[in-house]
Amino acid sequence: MSDTAADRRPGFLATLAPYLRPRPLAALMLGISSGFPLTLLLGTMTFWLAREGIDKKTIGFAVGLTTPYTLKFLWAPFIDRLRLPVLTGLFGQRRAWLFFVQALLFVAVWMLGASDPARHLGVFAFWAIATAFLSATQDIVIDAYRIEILPEDELPHGTANNQFGYRLGNFAAGVGTIAIASPQGLNLGWAMGYGLTSLCLVPAVIAALLAGPGLHERALSSIGDRGMSAWLRDTVVGPFREFFARRGALLILLFVLIYKLGDAMGQVMLNPMIVDLGFSDAEFLAINKVVGFWGLIVGTALAAPFMAWLGMGRALFVSGVLMMISNFAFVILAWHGHSNLWLTIAVATEQVTSGIGLTVFVTYLSGLSNLAYTATQFALLSSFAAMGRTWLSTPSGYAAEALGWPGFWMLTMVVALPGLLLLWVLWRRGFVVETVRQPGAV
Repeated sequence: MSDTAADRRPGFLATLAPYLRPRPLAALMLGISSGFPLTLLLGTMTFWLAREGIDKKTIGFAVGLTTPYTLKFLWAPFIDRLRLPVLTGLFGQRRAWLFFVQALLFVAVWMLGASDPARHLGVFAFWAIATAFLSATQDIVIDAYRIEILPEDELPHGTANNQFGYRLGNFAAGVGTIAIASPQGLNLGWAMGYGLTSLCLVPAVIAALLAGPGLHERALSSIGDRGMSAWLRDTVVGPFREFFARRGALLILLFVLIYKLGDAMGQVMLNPMIVDLGFSDAEFLAINKVVGFWGLIVGTALAAPFMAWLGMGRALFVSGVLMMISNFAFVILAWHGHSNLWLTIAVATEQVTSGIGLTVFVTYLSGLSNLAYTATQFALLSSFAAMGRTWLSTPSGYAAEALGWPGFWMLTMVVALPGLLLLWVLWRRGFVVETVRQPGAV
């Protein structure tokens, strides 16, 4: 009997077993700490602002406060190479930066929750930017550390587990924060809601202590004194020079920029639409967060088998199509208005497809990151992805005002088409769609 490609594909149970290995489990815990700050700045913050009576246009542009996520590649080279006094000697490069940044982030999240956006929007914006900067820096460290602790054969499952953890952090920052702050919940106020949610930083600390240094830690820590110019050349120029020397590098960056734009536009305005359609806090928590959370769990669990069966290129294309089509459920919801049934259907459909798509996408970006420059190259790629969520999606409020909710969600489907077209172009030209993680010279 011939050994065909179909024969070599792993069985379903075999694709699930690596989820329970120690390093993928550590990636899950890292994801919890990575996931909660962005939800506080996007989903929970937009819900809070809507409850405070802030208009949709301002809410749309408030997402621009997360700009540090789009610029983190500018300081990522220094996270890659700059040693912290005492801490680096004790814990190594990645873990030293992780613990240092988390201490600052803990303070910033508390101060953001204590702000009053209705009366002191400037103070609120300052702490939102501070939280975004520190959260983006934490992501630089966690993403690099995650990639480095995962061997090649565990990368898809570790990335999927990381997305599991990321969604647990999202859940805590969405459901947990609102339940603590809301009058329909514990009614402890936004300061306490944000403050208690900051405890989601703890799982990453535990994971880092258990997992130890990354696979590439020794190389990162062994750079001696070679003069400032040589150090800067290796630190700042090297990662970008290696990436842009690849065939199709600019097209890959453009693809990363626009691939999830339609999905990002929808996420920005979903919570304001839920408020606008008259859903209560209890309905919001039960449907958008609980149903949505389990939808993401299912989608994320399916991602590794999805990639094993289809390969990276096909998995990117199919998941992109699924995410685009799922937005039509929100068109139907907007037509029906306040309908718990259609909100449940729309949220479940969108979150399952998003769980698959995001995990496939992050695995793709992880595979493109050379182990010699992990933090910088992944930051570059994820920064371009974040631009679609921030700069390109900030006019979402204007689009919702001009088109109404049904027209807005139809627009998100149209906006998803260029990313799929560009993926097809990359595929036809034979540019990289598989992993290129090989270590380079340090």
